Amino acid sequence: MTRLYAILAAVVVAALVGGAWFATRGGGAEDDFAQCRASQIAGGSDTIGGPFELLNAKGETVTEKDVITKPSLVYFGYTFCPDVCPLDVARNAEAIDLLDERGQDVTPVFISIDPDRDTPEVVGDFAANLHERMIGLTGSHEQVKAASRAYKTYYKKQDGDEDYYLVDHSTFSYLVLPEQGFVEFFRRDETPEQIADKVGCFLENL
Repeated sequence: MTRLYAILAAVVVAALVGGAWFATRGGGAEDDFAQCRASQIAGGSDTIGGPFELLNAKGETVTEKDVITKPSLVYFGYTFCPDVCPLDVARNAEAIDLLDERGQDVTPVFISIDPDRDTPEVVGDFAANLHERMIGLTGSHEQVKAASRAYKTYYKKQDGDEDYYLVDHSTFSYLVLPEQGFVEFFRRDETPEQIADKVGCFLENL
């Protein structure tokens, strides 16, 4: 049942992004990134992403203006995730390295949706172990919920042991640009090469 909820959440996110595209890009409006988009539903919109206030690895309060200072690949997950998160975040880190080789600088960002266990130190260690430039963020329940809501992500804590519970969550990665905001999302079946190629297209057309 929880898997079904996660799938439904993914469909809802895609629909929201698609609706945003038609609201802001439809009707022949010019889209500077049209040639980079995988599909129409991937269009950028002010309704996806936006302001957030979280804690960095040092426990300092930061906002999106402090974090998104250059093109960023943003992922919502949790450090105790047994399989999906480590694979997705490692995939994103590999895409970042491919972009580095092409002279394109992108920041990987990991936002925890498990504030009870993911302290600033825990998130910081997790991020640093996956990529030297990865920014790890956490926060209070209210801060995390607000950030998740801004990016239309889904997460739900499962019942179980208070120390070893799992968290169902959506698995999109978001390309966010400092000036334009959210412009594209990537599904977990996309390879590092595919993500690097698509991100590179956006950067070349800034």
